[in-house]
Amino acid sequence: MASKRLLKRDMNNVFGDIIEAAYIHQETHPDEDPAKTEAIVDEAIADFDALIVQINQKDVENKKQHFKAVEKEFGAKAEALVQKVNAL
Repeated sequence: MASKRLLKRDMNNVFGDIIEAAYIHQETHPDEDPAKTEAIVDEAIADFDALIVQINQKDVENKKQHFKAVEKEFGAKAEALVQKVNAL
């Protein structure tokens, strides 16, 4: 299990890369609707905030199991966002 600090750092890096990729697509394709990329950015920020709240929960019985579940959810959300950016 990764520490809280490393998990938060990984999440920040991955979601930051996804947001950066969305903005790069928006800059390189100015004729397309920017609302699509803005929706992806908004979703990435909302997912990041929700996962941070889950990580910072104090009333967790089994911390190891809790962090594994958060890490699994993080992977699924990141993969979904990457697929949306690739579909642009």
